Amino acid sequence: MSTSTPSALLSRVELRHLRYFLALAEELHFGRAAQRLAMSQPPLSVALQQLEAAVGARLLDRDSKGVRLTPAGVSFRASAQALLMGFEEACAQAREVESGERGRLRLGFVGSTMLHGLPDWLQAFQASHPRVEVVLVELNSQDQIAALLQEELDLALLHTDRLPPTLASQPLYDEPFMACLPDTHPAARKRSVALASLSDQPFILFSRRGSPDYHAHIIEMCRQQGFYPRLQHEGRHWLSVVSLVARGLGVSIVPAAFRDAGIQGAVFKPLAETVERSRVFAAWRRDAAPALRDAFLAARG
Repeated sequence: MSTSTPSALLSRVELRHLRYFLALAEELHFGRAAQRLAMSQPPLSVALQQLEAAVGARLLDRDSKGVRLTPAGVSFRASAQALLMGFEEACAQAREVESGERGRLRLGFVGSTMLHGLPDWLQAFQASHPRVEVVLVELNSQDQIAALLQEELDLALLHTDRLPPTLASQPLYDEPFMACLPDTHPAARKRSVALASLSDQPFILFSRRGSPDYHAHIIEMCRQQGFYPRLQHEGRHWLSVVSLVARGLGVSIVPAAFRDAGIQGAVFKPLAETVERSRVFAAWRRDAAPALRDAFLAARG
């Protein structure tokens, strides 16, 4: 028989040819194989001839004694089974990816979410979606927005919903702001702290570049109490801000979750004033496939 190039072979062999051949290889009888395949015998014979012509080798011997696999047929049978199993596995994986049961989720997050249930959320999701790989990337809000736009993240957990039009978001939770003070500060022993009482203190704030909205929000909180904070230092991560406060380098206003950060030397006190709460949002690209993202968001409960 004539040989064919791999590309020509693939164009001539269909999955049905492999299924027909495997049925014949098991039954070793055209009539029984045709019945099993719910077809008549002549089309089955034609399909086998087409397969042998495409492969370039005789796969079955048929005579008055019955049907037998040739040595080439024995070899081809194993490969045909592997091909069909591989195709079925590829189909199953594709369905799982489309449904959010398999895949890779690149998740950006701000540090406060680690102190507000993100580890438990991840654990619950991995328990229900063991075939999904979650890649965690800690970034400030502004860097997460940039990463979403550049398709380097699939989902972002950040402190703002002021986003470019190509991104969408939904609120996750909110929490109060608290005064963060060195444990040697006179106000560290008070039940609550009036924001105005900190007007003469050096402030350590979250970087304006890292999260413009958050930075502006805290500035506005102070302005409403009649002063503009004396900015001493900026940090690109909240834990950096708290660490600097713990070293006595200034005071800050931070989300309440950082009470649980375990940084010695920092004290957290409720604000005496009623101020807007710290908010966290989930954000994503509007044109991104929703299944994996929605599955992760649903796992939060």
